Amino acid sequence: MYLLSLLRLSLFSSTLLLAGSISQEPQNPSLIVYNSSLGLVHETRSVELDVGRQALIYPDVAPNMITDSVNVSFAEGVTLFSQQYRFDQLNTHKLAQAHLGKKVKFYIKTGEDLLYKQGTLRSATSQAVIETTDGEIYTVPTSALIFSSIPSELITKPSLVWNIEAEKKQKTTLELDYLINNISWKSNYILNIHKNSADLSGWISINNRSGKAFKNTELSLLAGDVHRVHTSSHQPQRLYKSMSMIESDKTNVQSSSQEGYHLYSVPFKVSLANNEKTQINFLEINKIPIARIYTAHLNNPFYEQGERKYPVTQSLEIKSLEKELPKGIIRAYSKDTPQTLLVGESAISHTPKHEKITITLGQNFDTKVKSTVIVNNTDRYYNDVKVKYTATNRSLMSKVLTLYIPYRKRSNGDSNIKTVQAYQWKDGNTLEFKVKISADSKKSFVVNFREKRN
Repeated sequence: MYLLSLLRLSLFSSTLLLAGSISQEPQNPSLIVYNSSLGLVHETRSVELDVGRQALIYPDVAPNMITDSVNVSFAEGVTLFSQQYRFDQLNTHKLAQAHLGKKVKFYIKTGEDLLYKQGTLRSATSQAVIETTDGEIYTVPTSALIFSSIPSELITKPSLVWNIEAEKKQKTTLELDYLINNISWKSNYILNIHKNSADLSGWISINNRSGKAFKNTELSLLAGDVHRVHTSSHQPQRLYKSMSMIESDKTNVQSSSQEGYHLYSVPFKVSLANNEKTQINFLEINKIPIARIYTAHLNNPFYEQGERKYPVTQSLEIKSLEKELPKGIIRAYSKDTPQTLLVGESAISHTPKHEKITITLGQNFDTKVKSTVIVNNTDRYYNDVKVKYTATNRSLMSKVLTLYIPYRKRSNGDSNIKTVQAYQWKDGNTLEFKVKISADSKKSFVVNFREKRN
């Protein structure tokens, strides 16, 4: 009996003899956008229901919705039997099928003129069969049919259809949550450098390709990597329509820690068009102390041969911020020149507050490092090399250059390092030398590396 009841409901809903009605616009809609091309839509709508079984259309859901994620709440006394996702993209075939047995107009060619007639549509494949009131049968291409309206059984917007039963006639509300694909956000940052300080601004970029436009919506963004079960479904790619810029009151974009993630709430309602990128200014921190860092990564001394030159990477270091930074790209601009210069881009991961931030800019033009093997006394028992390191600084300012040299630390005395240059272990496999070089000068030091061979 239960299966028979569901079958009847399905047949009933296919004809869409709707007794219930629902408001066209949601009340106070909200949207949470995740980093992983995922969005959570929440809507509330007013509903008018008749008593008994009926079908209810919820219009204008996103074409890229995840139908299995639908979470709908009806008022007490309303029973939900089944749910369908419907979207009838209009074409000649669907319009013709929906007009079977109904009156239609059509035309036939008579020489260079068109003769218009009317009749009942009896069949519609590639050709349409029409019976006129005087019993004549015409066969014409379906493209020759003229329709006066779109039949009510065709749903021309992506919609959910619920088969329900209400205990009484009532005006009520329903709440709906569902997930959508092809909507994402990311953060990007602008760092304006002024000598030994910098100003940092942050922008949230929302990329909406979900197929749905959001009007006057409460927008939140979740920073963090949410675990998801991936499927093999493929979503079509779409072109961007345009980009809109929305500048907010930076101090009002609030963040809060939620279940190990950070939730950013935009303090004003936002409209997101489909196939559009929207940017919102969410962060402004001024006069941040910065330090310039110069580093070079060298080879293991036992792999050095002859002479070799190494580039020097220049970076900016921010020791601590009072705000966390969602992952994104920081673009650094110098303001100490007649023209503003882009001096580097660097990607950062999700960074909690009070964490050190290193922004890699690029290779320094005026600073180089050279290694020269002076003596190699390696034999069958020991690796034994003496290497000369030369750091050159041709700029007009002194610099502290940090050299990183891979070298395994052994606690049993099987390795030995001799040098007059101070060093420390960065970790168990890397030596760190800090070398101060005056402007337009060079500095050299020699290191003797010796270790027992395995």
